[in-house]
Amino acid sequence: MKILNLGAGGFIGSHLTHRLLNEGHTVTAVDLETEKVIDCLEHPNLVFFQQDIRKPGWDLDALVRESDLVMDLIAYANPGLYLRIPLEVFQLNFVENLKIAEACVRHGKRLIQFSTCEVYGRSAATLKNAHVADPEDPIHATFSEDTSEYILGPVSKHRWIYSCAKQLLERVLHAYGIEQGFNYTIIRPFNFIGPKIDFLLHEKEGIPRVFSFFMDALLNGTQMKLVNGGVQRRCYSYIDDAIECTYRIVENPGGVCNQQIFNIGSPANEVSIRQMAELMREIYAEKFRDPAVRLPEIVSVTGEEFYGQGYDDSDRRIPDISKAQKLLGWEPRWGIRDILETTMRYYVGEYRKNTASSVVAGNG
Repeated sequence: MKILNLGAGGFIGSHLTHRLLNEGHTVTAVDLETEKVIDCLEHPNLVFFQQDIRKPGWDLDALVRESDLVMDLIAYANPGLYLRIPLEVFQLNFVENLKIAEACVRHGKRLIQFSTCEVYGRSAATLKNAHVADPEDPIHATFSEDTSEYILGPVSKHRWIYSCAKQLLERVLHAYGIEQGFNYTIIRPFNFIGPKIDFLLHEKEGIPRVFSFFMDALLNGTQMKLVNGGVQRRCYSYIDDAIECTYRIVENPGGVCNQQIFNIGSPANEVSIRQMAELMREIYAEKFRDPAVRLPEIVSVTGEEFYGQGYDDSDRRIPDISKAQKLLGWEPRWGIRDILETTMRYYVGEYRKNTASSVVAGNG
């Protein structure tokens, strides 16, 4: 197939680009960044456009028209940005992505749209009048694509603008499907981790995601800060598992993915943010520790201290993956310890390589 991969240079997009090329597809890739796909820029089946989709200079219509499938991963996906630049987050995650969807509608092209598990918001157990018998029962935090309710915070907690923008885009795609027979598939990722999740130097992306922040602290001996005590729970998935499921959606056997929404995640890998910090520190001490750098302390900070005004968060997110299991025959294979150790090994190697290069350059 001729596949248009928008956001091809990001964390998920770069891994997906490699998989698509390895499977023999022709890929037209668009992104601002090339660093994460630098090793495949010379591939004969890849055409890369280094382009900000918000600016003129690229012909979206022509790229969509010439493709068999469009994959849209373009997004701001960083909580620090939701609070600092909420209007830009909405503009990119909804307005610009809607232009891509409408081009697919005009030209009758199938769209695979990456959304987010953040559309689900909080668990029902957090509601003041929930009166659930057992708040710890996972059933209250297990989210299904077609039946779960959405519970978000008030407007003053503008961290939810990302979730709302993604949710609104999903609803518009659904409406195009109803009224015009538009063929789309929506993917809701649940906390993917793996090599290239973030840059080692985070100034490009603002405050890094949890794994990257902890990894940076381990490498540099700074504090591992837990927002509001780190009691929030997440289910982490290795990027290879995620890409395998995504590729099955690309293949779409028998059209089973047409106008469907899929959770992609690993429900067995649930840990609190505090548990994740402790496990990463334990793995680092056992496998990678540089005796010259002290192990960081784990401390608690408020959400406002760490992110700023308007912060809020979901308490717990467990994916119901029965649809992907049934329709795609997919199962996640990686456990949480192996995910963390493998990804940490990549970053330790990159850090030490970059440090060695800096020392050589300084001596020169």
